[in-house]
Amino acid sequence: MFPVSEKELQAIADRLDRLTQLIERAVPPARSKPDFDAADAFVWHPASHSLQPIEHVNRVDLSLLKGVDRMRDILVDNTERFAKGLPANNVLLWGARGMGKSSLVKAVHGGINRSPKNGKRLKLVEIHREDIETLPELMSFVRQSQHRFILFCDDLSFDGDDASYKSLKAALEGGIEGRPANVVFYATSNRRHLLPRDMMENERSTAINPGEAVEEKVSLSDRFGLWLGFHKCSQDEYLEMVRGYVRHHKLPIKDEQLVAEALEWSTTRGARSGRVAWQFVQDLAGRLGIPLAE
Repeated sequence: MFPVSEKELQAIADRLDRLTQLIERAVPPARSKPDFDAADAFVWHPASHSLQPIEHVNRVDLSLLKGVDRMRDILVDNTERFAKGLPANNVLLWGARGMGKSSLVKAVHGGINRSPKNGKRLKLVEIHREDIETLPELMSFVRQSQHRFILFCDDLSFDGDDASYKSLKAALEGGIEGRPANVVFYATSNRRHLLPRDMMENERSTAINPGEAVEEKVSLSDRFGLWLGFHKCSQDEYLEMVRGYVRHHKLPIKDEQLVAEALEWSTTRGARSGRVAWQFVQDLAGRLGIPLAE
């Protein structure tokens, strides 16, 4: 053997250290097993392969959601069956802005989880629109858990050359493994087919087979077994929403004055919806100097 100097040994050690660091960077760290008992709701962070527990979910009581009785009953029934371990559908809640689509999902989850027979086994996991391509990874992450999961994406839609809708299609029904039995996917959108009309018309005009091109994009919404449509509310429904909030928070105001102010508020906003009703009640409570109970 040739003698090796101390300087050469140190150079070899330094190279080995750098090689080890490069290997550690190339190999992702092992996933830490999430503590699903830490919370009822989580937010998916794909960069760190982790689920962030949410201690306090921003939601209202199911009884406060007015004018959406039929959609509420359908969603409750589907979610209750899923919580019991029975077959259930993916759900697309689509339609008018501010009519309580995302509020309904969160309220139904909270209401069902409060039932002693479900034992808080139903978890709500929010996945952001920009992370929708990682949905298959998230499904794999929760597949082996004893809990049941509603994977929820709020305001889901696709524009322009965005091709991530293909990942969503594959995750919901396609692939070898398919959708895990302990997972359903709920999404809200202002669009029934999740894609703008001009995008589908452009596909029709440029494709060799226009019918097939449009069919591929429309078929995305077909992956949802339930479509729940939300439409603009009437004046009576809007006032019912306002009165419901006022009663719940015990705001002292005469009905005649309440109606006049609520209608003026909706006129200045140019819309009537559950969101507008809640914004009016927040303003009213502030003017009355009364904090709103959580």
